[in-house]
Amino acid sequence: MIARKLSRNGRTMKYLIVIMMVFSINYETTSSSNVGVNQFNSVTRTSSSSNDARYHHSEEEKGNYEIGKDEYIQNSLDRRPYFEDSVSKNVTALIGSTAYLKCRVHNLGNKTVSFIRHRDLHLLTVGKTTYTPDNRFQSVHNSHTDEWSLKVLYTKFNDTGVYSCQVGSAPPVSITMSLFVVEPLTLIMGMPEMFIEYGSTINLTCIVKRSPDPPTNIVWTHNGEEVNYDSSRGGISVITEKSDITTSYLLIQRAKSKDSGLYTCLPSNAKPANITVHILNGEHPAAIQSGNKIEIRLYFLILVFIALSTFTSSVQR
Repeated sequence: MIARKLSRNGRTMKYLIVIMMVFSINYETTSSSNVGVNQFNSVTRTSSSSNDARYHHSEEEKGNYEIGKDEYIQNSLDRRPYFEDSVSKNVTALIGSTAYLKCRVHNLGNKTVSFIRHRDLHLLTVGKTTYTPDNRFQSVHNSHTDEWSLKVLYTKFNDTGVYSCQVGSAPPVSITMSLFVVEPLTLIMGMPEMFIEYGSTINLTCIVKRSPDPPTNIVWTHNGEEVNYDSSRGGISVITEKSDITTSYLLIQRAKSKDSGLYTCLPSNAKPANITVHILNGEHPAAIQSGNKIEIRLYFLILVFIALSTFTSSVQR
């Protein structure tokens, strides 16, 4: 009986020992897990703290950062290509001459300069290469002045318009300019005819306007020969005033019959103009004009008579 009790007590002790061992293992595992969690939380807090330290600057550091950013932006802007404003944007050229449309580009670097015509958005030149079949357009570069020019040879009226000088940056920058092609106009006051009393002074006034530059000289001719201001006749002089509108005065004193005829004003950069001068020797201008009309009518009647005679002869045959 006693032996059975001892045997039962022994098994009970074994169960207790096993339970205690299991509890001990669970406790260690839980403890170690807690330790790991605590360590992880500690590391996380440390990492978070270091991140906070990295992304949260002092006011002074923020100020320095903003200054550095502004300087960087400013330096970037300073390095961008830009145009000089001193170059004229309006160019006037004489028809048939050579025109230059200029732009001065700084900080170009490895960028390319192009010229574009606004009328049809036609690309004319890229760098020094002409991109249009019209070879009158050429690109000229002066490396000493950073100046690029669109050279237009033998200008025409339809070359008048707006053009762009463009730099192929990102974004592109450009400047516009205008070309005006003109043809000067030459006029002689009183043309086509002038009537002068015998012995008075012939005063012929020639005007040249719509010219980009004044003519270098103006030549007067009489019946196809250049007027000689130093001739033995004397009393012949010319006065020329050059400006936006150039005026030349031909003065011939003590007009004589041989001074009558065709006078021509020949500017160096414009078409000529003509005037016929009549020297009156006691005659009235109306009489001269009437006489001219009678001659014209008589000539016309002769032509009609000849035509009728020819027609009559052909019919009779």
